[in-house]
Amino acid sequence: MSYEVLIVDDERLIREMFAHIVTSAQKCGDGYNISGMVTDSESAVSHCKTHHVDLVLMDVVLGGGTDGIETAKIIKGFSPETKFLLVTSMMEAAFITRAREAGIESFWHKEVQEQPLLDVMNRTMHGESVYPSRLPKVWFGKTVSTQLTKREMEVLHELVSGISNVEIAEKLGISERTVKRHIEDMLIKTGFKNRLQLAVRARGGGLVVNEEYDADE
Repeated sequence: MSYEVLIVDDERLIREMFAHIVTSAQKCGDGYNISGMVTDSESAVSHCKTHHVDLVLMDVVLGGGTDGIETAKIIKGFSPETKFLLVTSMMEAAFITRAREAGIESFWHKEVQEQPLLDVMNRTMHGESVYPSRLPKVWFGKTVSTQLTKREMEVLHELVSGISNVEIAEKLGISERTVKRHIEDMLIKTGFKNRLQLAVRARGGGLVVNEEYDADE
């Protein structure tokens, strides 16, 4: 059996890398064909409306205002049989949570690969749901990402958006004093000088993504 694959990524080199994997698999008899290669959400949706696609291999962070997770939800709305393998170089834990909630079959990290992409593709097409067993460790100042608590990561996620401690407290349902304590604890762990540096390094290192900002870039 041959599967039609749509590749969605806004970086040309990544599209070409994925295309090479798909065409190499085809030569080995693994049964994949490239249905198309597009750069954004709108093009992905349009392609799936006009072509038969078995698997969408798509980056989470796309240009054009809609990320890969929301794009997958749109496509599944009119083509529920299409399967998705989302990929990312970001270490944002919320991506995995959102992807699972959206019913996305599989998820793969570009930078820290637990298993080859083709293996994940094969397992996905044979009915498995393949997700990382754990988030990759990345250095964040003087510490590693896994040393931050779940609540600290939640605070950091809101901090990257540029809102105040009061607004963070309201969104998370905790006190402003607790927010301040979590920020102080993260500054001690990381060795960063202030909340701005904390936010900039978190975003720049891919630990946390400000989704609203990225959508407009």
